[in-house]
Order: sequence, then structure tokens, then C-alpha cells
Amino acid sequence: MEIYHQYVKQRKDFGRHPHFVDDAAEMLADIRPNEMHAKDHVLRNPVTTITSCTPIYSEHEANTVAKSFANKAVNHVEGGWPKEVDYQEAEHVIRYRKKVEKDEDFIKAIAALGNIAEEVVKANNAIDIYEDYFAGRQLETSHSEAPFAKTLTVLRDPSGVQSREAQYLSWHPDGSRKLAVAFSVLGFQQLKEGSAISSYIWDLSNPNEPELELSPISQLTVLNYNQKDPQHLGAGQYNGQLAYFDVRKGSSPVDVTPVEKSHSDPIYDLAWLQSKTGSECMSVSTDGLVLWWDVRKLAEPIESLQVRERGSETTLGAVSLDFTPAAGPTKFMIGTEQGSILACNRKAKNPQDRVGASYPGHHGPVYGLVRSPFFPKFFLSVGDWTTRVWNEDLKTPIITSKYQSSYLTGARWSPTRPAVLFTTNNKGRLDVLDYLYKHNDPALSVQVTDAPLTSLKLQEAGKLCAVGSGDGSVTLLSLSPGLVDLQPAERQTMQAMLERESNKEKNIEKALRDAKIKARKEAAREAAEKEAVPDAEDLQQLESAFLASIGVSANAAAPASATADAAPAASESAPAPAPATEAAAESVPAPAAAEEAAAKQAS
Repeated sequence: MEIYHQYVKQRKDFGRHPHFVDDAAEMLADIRPNEMHAKDHVLRNPVTTITSCTPIYSEHEANTVAKSFANKAVNHVEGGWPKEVDYQEAEHVIRYRKKVEKDEDFIKAIAALGNIAEEVVKANNAIDIYEDYFAGRQLETSHSEAPFAKTLTVLRDPSGVQSREAQYLSWHPDGSRKLAVAFSVLGFQQLKEGSAISSYIWDLSNPNEPELELSPISQLTVLNYNQKDPQHLGAGQYNGQLAYFDVRKGSSPVDVTPVEKSHSDPIYDLAWLQSKTGSECMSVSTDGLVLWWDVRKLAEPIESLQVRERGSETTLGAVSLDFTPAAGPTKFMIGTEQGSILACNRKAKNPQDRVGASYPGHHGPVYGLVRSPFFPKFFLSVGDWTTRVWNEDLKTPIITSKYQSSYLTGARWSPTRPAVLFTTNNKGRLDVLDYLYKHNDPALSVQVTDAPLTSLKLQEAGKLCAVGSGDGSVTLLSLSPGLVDLQPAERQTMQAMLERESNKEKNIEKALRDAKIKARKEAAREAAEKEAVPDAEDLQQLESAFLASIGVSANAAAPASATADAAPAASESAPAPAPATEAAAESVPAPAAAEEAAAKQAS
């Protein structure tokens, strides 16, 4: 049986909005409490519960399979010409253009398009679409979250040689995601015969395999991009030769310095100079030489310099180099394996002044040496177990970190934040120090790997950090915004702190200098007083010297023996006196007789 109900409504009521009106209250149900059920009610013990109405989030990470990309080029030539017109013939092209320009349809189309273009140009001139609406206002950025670093990828040595270390890193200067890595084994005779000596350039968009393999004569210890021409790379080799690469010409070096004109030890650092041609560079080595080169002519060095302290004949080995154009186009600094830092000037007036100030302090080789990109007057050094910040006008560091439990192997300033610096150690840990937060303890510590860290380089934008290790791997880290973005008034605060520490060291040096001058004056005064008041021993020595000069012994001056010594002398040198004279002589006291005898002997 089908059950249905039919609703009947007039057509005029379709779609009519309802009209609600107030009505009197109406009792729908009256349910009274049940006394029997109330007796069965049991009170529940108090229970503490927590309820959260916010959804629960979880973070998951997955390393997806990287896709391989390939670059392809298409040679596009000018097209769109009729078949009867040869676009490579200038006369045909000119003749056809004149024909088209005389066409009435072409003239009408140009006139119509000209009116539209004129309106757009007028609107563009009336409205400045590049106006800065918030000029003069500084964007306030506050990062409340703790700083962190996330691992993006790990670049492995394609050769598979476990003993090779990632000795040097260099980012592409135009900000692209290209990284050059120099692989080598610095241990003496640890490189097996027939082992790979290649170094590589990676494009981080395809980290699975390197973009270019560099095949030098000897293993590379240094690899650095030319800032003026990123297609050129300077490379220092283990055998002391300097190689010059052009990535457009393949993996082999374009030119190499001759062995007899090169370093006798491995090249430990290399820097491109700010020359007009952009082809000059300098290299340092532990053989104690600094050599200047022009890659257009590598037959011999342009100039050389012995790494010696001023006034010393001892040659020092160089293991690090800093050349910052902001500090001066001819100034550079050298970190030695003896622990001292030398400030040099290539164009000094006197050849003896090319090596200027010396900054001693480290107990081991200075593996890290770099000037501050914001304050070139101050520089950072790393050696032994400490990190030190120096003022080039002072001989002592203005900021010294506490001694670490592991040996430090490198350091870098942040290119975007003046108060942040990075250090690496031989335990595989990367430390980030923020001087706005704390001086002695790092703001962030990242255990990159278990192998010693051998190299460190930050990208110019400060977001990416590459760290090379002793097992041949290069770890790419992405830094948090708190370590990259400039904090409000950070530059002024850091500058004030550096100046304050410098003034404190200057006052300490002045106090020590005044104390030395005072001690020197006090010692001179005491010596003068000692010389002015002779003691009994000095008086006796003076008396003995005087008596010896007049021919009288010291024993003859004694009163008891003066008469006995003077009588024989008088009897031998004078005739027999009269009795009265003898009696008179006997009546003279012994000291007077001694003086008379001495006077006669002297005459």
C-alpha cells in the first residue's frame, strides 16, 4: 500500500517569505522529578580533566627523489618573411619593408595602435608605479623562535676515496646555487698511487652529480672563483703550482705556473685582487712566500714577499690569507703556522715596511682569518682552542672566547648580520655565536658529522651555509631567519661594543706602560742613591787604592806597626842623627812618624 500526502498551496504563496509574529507561551510538556530515581543517584569523585579545543599538529619530513634536469639550447633565426624574400639579403629586406609601409592597411593599423600606445604612455607618466610608500620606515622583524639550521643536502665525493677531505669551498659570486669544492689529502704520502685527484663544481638544483669535473695536474688544495669574471677559477695545487681554469673551455686547466717558479710547499690559500683587468691573484704557502700572479702570463710571478716579522730573519709558514678591498686595495693579512698574524702592505714606501704589525697570541696555526664585512678595522682569527676578535690598532685581542674542549678549524663572519659568526671544530660540530645574545656560549650548535670539519663558506645572501668535512662530504645547511635577517639597531650596537672593548684594551695597555715607566724610574733612583752613599767596604777599597798609589801598603797604615816600619826606612835613607834629634823623633807619636816617613819616601 502506497502512503502519500498531498500538500496544496496556491501559486501566489510560492516563494513568499515567512512572516513571524509573537505568540503567547504554551506548555508542551510537564515532566516532574522522580523521587525513586533520585535515591539511585551516586555522587562521582572529583576528577581533573583537560580539554583542548585546538587541533594537534605534527611535523613530518621526507626526502623525495631528486629529479635530474638537463639543459638544451635552440638556435632561433629570424622568421616570418615570405618565401620570395631572402632575409639574409639586406636589399631584399629593405625593399619589402618599404612596400609594406606604403600599404593602406598597415598605415591605418599603425595609426590606431599609436592612439592606444599614447594613452598608455600618458598614464604611465602620470602614475609612479615604483613609488616607495613607506620610505624612511624600518621594517621591524622579531624572531621569537630559537635559531636552527636545517640540512638541505649532502654532497659526496664522486671518486669514492674515503681519505680525501673537502679542503676548500667557493660559492659562485653572482648568487647562483653553484659551489666549487677542492678535494685533497694533505697527509704526507697518504695519497695512494693512482687515486683520483679531481675536484668538482656542483649545481645545487641537481645535487646527485657534479656539473663539472676539474682535472688538475696535482690534487687541489684551494679553489676560488674570480669575483669579476665568474667563469674563471684560481686553484692552488698540492705540489705548489697555481692552476687557472675557465669553465667554458672544459675541465683541464688553461695554464699552470712552472715548477721552478712556484711554491715549494702546498698552496694553503689564494685571493683574487681588485685590479683593472681582474686577472691578478696572490697565493700563500708554508714555504714562507707570498707570490703575486697574472693569469694571462703565468710564466713567472709578478712579485714575491718573504713572510717574516719586522726585524727578524726567521721565515714563517703561511696557512691563511685575508684580502678585503674595503680595508685597502694593497693591504692584506697572513695567518702563520707559528700562531702569529701579520698585517702587510704591498705598496709600502720602504721595502722593510711591507710586513707591518704582528699580532701574537695563538698557540697553534691560524686556520681562520677574516675581516668583518661591516667593520673592516676589526678582524677575526681562529687558532688552537679559541676564537679572537682584534682591532688592527692594538696588539692584544679585544674579545677572546673561552677555551673549547676541541680544536677549532675555521671561522667566518655572517655576511648579513654584524654580530654573528660561525666556527667549526675537529669534532664535527658547527657553532654559531651571536654577540648580541652571549659572548662565550654559542647560540646554536649543530653536529654536522662525526668527522673533523675542514672548511666553511657562507653564501653572499647569508641563507645557505656549506661545511666540508674530513670524510669528503659537504653538508649544505639552511639557516633560520633569526640568523640571517638584520636585527633592529644591530649594527650600531655591535659597533658600540667593539669600540668599548677597544677602549678598555687601550686603557689597560696605557696602565701597563705607565707602570713600566714608573718601575724603570724607581729602579734608576735606587741605583743613583746606592752609588751616592758608599758603604764601609767601598770606603776600605778606596783607602787601599789611595795608599797603593802613594807606595804604602795597607798594613803600614795600622797605628801599631807604623813605628816599626818607618824606623828602618828612616835609618837607611838618612845619615846618623844627633842624640837630640833622636830624642825628638822618639817623642813624636806613631801616626805622625808614619806620615813623615811616607812623605820622605815619596820625595
